[in-house]
Amino acid sequence: MGNTLHSVSEHVNYIATESTWIESKAIQQLQTTANLPNMLAVVGMPDLHPGRGYPIGAAFFSEKRFYPALVGNDIGCGMSLFQTDIKRAKVNLDKLEKQLSDMTDHASQEWLDEHVPDKMKSHRFMTSLSSIGGGNHFAEFQAVDKILNTELFEQSGLDKQKLLLLVHSGSRGLGQSILRQHVEQHSHNGLDEHSDEAATYLNAHQDALDFSQLNRQLIGLRMMQQVKTSGEQYLDLNHNLVEPCRIDETDGWLHRKGATPADRGMVIIPGSRGDYSYLVAPVANEISLNSLAHGAGRKWMRTECKGRLSHRYTPLQLSRTSLGSRVICANKQLIYEEAPQSYKSIDTVIDSMVDVGIIQVIARLIPVITYKTSGDCE
Repeated sequence: MGNTLHSVSEHVNYIATESTWIESKAIQQLQTTANLPNMLAVVGMPDLHPGRGYPIGAAFFSEKRFYPALVGNDIGCGMSLFQTDIKRAKVNLDKLEKQLSDMTDHASQEWLDEHVPDKMKSHRFMTSLSSIGGGNHFAEFQAVDKILNTELFEQSGLDKQKLLLLVHSGSRGLGQSILRQHVEQHSHNGLDEHSDEAATYLNAHQDALDFSQLNRQLIGLRMMQQVKTSGEQYLDLNHNLVEPCRIDETDGWLHRKGATPADRGMVIIPGSRGDYSYLVAPVANEISLNSLAHGAGRKWMRTECKGRLSHRYTPLQLSRTSLGSRVICANKQLIYEEAPQSYKSIDTVIDSMVDVGIIQVIARLIPVITYKTSGDCE
């Protein structure tokens, strides 16, 4: 642990092995965040990387005040895992790619009318439900590549003979609208936990969490319908949220900005679209503010990616990975921004969390086919 848990100052730590890429700017952002009024502890995960003012891949604990700006513009962003009925041995990759390439990024009004619950049909962002969105969001069919803890894998109830579907998306434009309204009224200042403004934000925040969860559920349903299969949702976790929490015998507010909860059972830590993902059992620990990495974490800024890669790879080449999987992404800018080369190695992220004692690795998952967009995503 001594070589993996790094103390920057009294209230700032980050988790990383020597081989884990951590930018100095991200550490500076951790320190800046720790200086916010009433902030008690800040922890960077091994996927830590710089964000717009605040770091991504981190958890923050405050008392008496909380900070919507730390949660960011995609409240409820997270992941759902589905166990599908697709037998791995019978997968025809060409057929699967054709089926998914024919899927539109947005569902038809008729489909939404049929599948969206009545209570959500009047929601102002209803037409965005079942859509993945841009950035690092995706839906990916995966296969169990290697079981590393047989006992825990058996407890998971997953079937190693069938494909899994991992969905990563959030609240779409809803979270953005909530953050914009907050910043217009309060800038980046936090909210007193007992204020009317705090209650108003938390109500909107809960709406975004509910929207995000339903969105992932509907994405999974539409993806499985597209390839003529069925399945069952296995887990659903948010990575961007704020919630009341007790840490070190202190009641306060835990913010997660690109961090996975470590106190809600087994989770998936995904790699890039050309790397493995891992099923892990968290070990809740206040060292990490009961949080884990939520993925591999970016290594390059989005604006750098095309310039670094376009002379070496065509978009078609990037749609095929070294693991034999395929990527559906018709947006040529996005396929460079989301290329595996622009992300850290997932193995260094996993090793960091194993070394510090906050996860047990259950299984390694290999990508089969990843859907990002069939056109110009938002």
